[in-house]
Amino acid sequence: MFTVLVLMGVSGCGKSFIGQRLADKYIFTFADGDDYHSEQNKLKMAKGIPLDDQDRMSWLNQLRDLLSHAQNPTILACSALKKSYREILCDHSHDTIFIHLSGSRQVLKDRLTARRDHFFNPSLLDDQLATLEPLHEDELGFSINIEQKWEKIIAEIETKLNDDHSLL
Repeated sequence: MFTVLVLMGVSGCGKSFIGQRLADKYIFTFADGDDYHSEQNKLKMAKGIPLDDQDRMSWLNQLRDLLSHAQNPTILACSALKKSYREILCDHSHDTIFIHLSGSRQVLKDRLTARRDHFFNPSLLDDQLATLEPLHEDELGFSINIEQKWEKIIAEIETKLNDDHSLL
């Protein structure tokens, strides 16, 4: 059995950036959930229209199928905002650990405003923050504060995975 790491959190928290660096370092497969959104969902988000549960369902099912067919350790960057969404992503053929990248609204807003060439409209940040459900006690995972240098965030994730889960 191998491990799947899901880097979760609202848009702008660094899921893709951190996930790709961890995957490169540890030779994990990397998948960015943004690449699996339908054109319709991307268009809605670009227009500042929040996605609802129905919009997200086919996307989450597609990501679940991707993970269930994974042949080696995988890192997925995916908002996974609600516990019910995270339950969809879990598969009993591997361990799934959620890493919640969290930060203040202002830091997230600043990052989103500075970002270019992405379909996500920064006006949706408040909707995502309102939708976000922190990890529950019965979920395998931990939270990392993103209000520090990228290198420190990655080192903190590595330490937690080694100390708590002996994964790396």
